[in-house]
Amino acid sequence: MLEKLLLGTYTRRVSEGLYTLTLDTEKETLEGLTLATKEDSPTYVTKSQAGNVYTITSIEGKGGASAYTPAFQFLNAVTEEGAPLCYVAVDEARQLLYGANYHKGEVNVYRILEDGSIQAADSVYHTEKTGPHENQDKPHVHYTDLTPDNRLVVCDLGTDGVYTYDVSEEGKLTNVAIYQAEPGTGPRHLAFHPNEKIAYLFGELDSTVTVLAYDASKGTFTQKQKLSTLPADFTEFNGGAAIRVSKDGRFLYASNRGHNSIAVYEISESGEEISLIQLISTEGDFPRDFNLNTSNDFLICANQNSDNLTLYRRNAESGKLTMVQKDVFAPECVCVYVEQ
Repeated sequence: MLEKLLLGTYTRRVSEGLYTLTLDTEKETLEGLTLATKEDSPTYVTKSQAGNVYTITSIEGKGGASAYTPAFQFLNAVTEEGAPLCYVAVDEARQLLYGANYHKGEVNVYRILEDGSIQAADSVYHTEKTGPHENQDKPHVHYTDLTPDNRLVVCDLGTDGVYTYDVSEEGKLTNVAIYQAEPGTGPRHLAFHPNEKIAYLFGELDSTVTVLAYDASKGTFTQKQKLSTLPADFTEFNGGAAIRVSKDGRFLYASNRGHNSIAVYEISESGEEISLIQLISTEGDFPRDFNLNTSNDFLICANQNSDNLTLYRRNAESGKLTMVQKDVFAPECVCVYVEQ
């Protein structure tokens, strides 16, 4: 079976924009890297059910989001003064696009119009107290995506906060709750368990996964467990990056930039406890993102600094990974998008 992947990149060195790639599940190979469209550092990418593509963009010193047709024809871009976004996500029910602006500490909301183009709808700046780490100099919004009950959940690395917002049909945001992580955690990304009652928060700054119980009636999170993604004797630099949960809810995966590994956890039946079962090399430098393919039989990891992808076969019963291909060229890749 052939599966198409979208790769978001920086364009600081050799990359030219957004790329496509094919996963051949029978041959267990990644092949056919193709430039889909030229774009200035489309570091995160997503698609709507209609097939339209939305990326981060930077145009003449202004940052925002771009919209493309399924054939990668440019529709439009919405930008504002300052740095570009670092995350985008589609809300199908309300036809909205959410964006996280790390450098500005801003949450952006865009309306998706009938032709797939976008229009600014709302924005919110975080002003809460920041954490103790040197990278927490100000609010840094890093993740904006939906909860299972269609609220918006936002991770802010700078304030150690996980924010829950109600969203109107027009895209206006109302904050309903803030979970305060332990100081210096640096919330980066979050993934929900299929039971919709548990979420897993990746702390970029302290390299930890925090298990959170989610109360849908209030939009609140409560800590249940917190574990490191690193060996006890590792003392060099590391930054937590991507986090994913298998479709069956039995296993959790998290990438370490610095230790250059994927941490694999087994998840308890309730989802409330995790235990580390594997640390496997990413066969490259700085694994900023990875993803599971549609069947969850494979994991594709992007190593930003070494310009390569690594492909792993995943054992559905044990959850463990086996490397089957490495050194697949993908320039400055920092986002692996798989249609689920």
